[in-house]
Amino acid sequence: MKILHTSDWHLGMTVNGADITEDQLYFIDQIKDIVKEQQVDVVMIAGDIFDRANVSGEVIRIYDDAVTSLCSEIGAKTVVIAGNHDGPERLSQCSRLLAGAGLYVAGIMDSAGEKVEFEDTHIYLLPWIDTARVRYAFPEQAEEITDTESAYRVVCDHIRAVMDPSKRNILTAHAFIVNAETSVSDRAAEIGFASAVPSDVFEGFDYVALGHIHKPQDITDTIRYSGTPMPYSFGKEETQEKSVTIIDTDDMSRQILPLQLLHQRKTLSGSYEELLKGDIPEEIRKGYLRIELTDRYMGAETMMALRQVYPNILEGRGLSFEGDHAKATITAEELKHASHDPVSIFRSFCADMAGMEPDDDQIRLFEEAVRAQTGEELQ
Repeated sequence: MKILHTSDWHLGMTVNGADITEDQLYFIDQIKDIVKEQQVDVVMIAGDIFDRANVSGEVIRIYDDAVTSLCSEIGAKTVVIAGNHDGPERLSQCSRLLAGAGLYVAGIMDSAGEKVEFEDTHIYLLPWIDTARVRYAFPEQAEEITDTESAYRVVCDHIRAVMDPSKRNILTAHAFIVNAETSVSDRAAEIGFASAVPSDVFEGFDYVALGHIHKPQDITDTIRYSGTPMPYSFGKEETQEKSVTIIDTDDMSRQILPLQLLHQRKTLSGSYEELLKGDIPEEIRKGYLRIELTDRYMGAETMMALRQVYPNILEGRGLSFEGDHAKATITAEELKHASHDPVSIFRSFCADMAGMEPDDDQIRLFEEAVRAQTGEELQ
């Protein structure tokens, strides 16, 4: 049988204030097409379906449409575990009822060994865990559960004790492996590295389908992160090829299938005049961009001019007020708010055009001019 491994969809995420719903619908449609074309039997989503515990009804609908299409229309069984971003209780509501429709959801780890049986393969579901949860599930071993590593060892030892060696045994988990390569968008994983565990806690499984880290990568011959289906940050993720992984349980071979992006994510660097020419391929020019100016401050005035050429700038950087080589940054979200704040635009204009910060008298005169023009008081 064929199993597709994906993770970290982060539905409901915004990037620097930009709505990326269309991009997420785009990769969901690709995944569904791959499932049909490759005749995939089971789809595993290894956590972080959502970007936060409480998302809007529209985001819930996107998830509902995706899993309904996979299970009911395409006919692929679907296994979902909660990641650290998900609301586990909410995600796992009606899980027993949903299993009858081919959707298997594990939100909270209550005991080790929760599994789904498929022909020659048993898939064990291990959602995001913490030491308190594992102590509660295994009170007889509470004293030895002192950190994240010991918690994972206790859980995996219990699973290994009940595994059927005549079957393919696959584990899907949401975890941070020591030495896994992270990206800027792995914000939760990188905080203190306190939840990192060594890869040997997952020994003994034929395949470990991990979520949590955003770069697709093999940790060992049997442990893999599928990564995010689209880049969620600048820097390292700009060069990563996003993909899904297909495992064939007949011989445990793997196939990495790339996912196309609705918008490329790139950093462009140069002088204001060079970048204003926009002499680059259209697919990059219309992508999600970080613009780095090498010769001037990136104020609202400059940002708005550049957005006439690059409509999807998410972040802009330029020289700082001090005039040294330090960089000052403005995001698309800040620019959006600035459009409703004339004083903010005035400050940026002064910095952009005169290289100075306006003083209180200049701001007062500007406010009087706006009131005279609009008849409205500034907030």
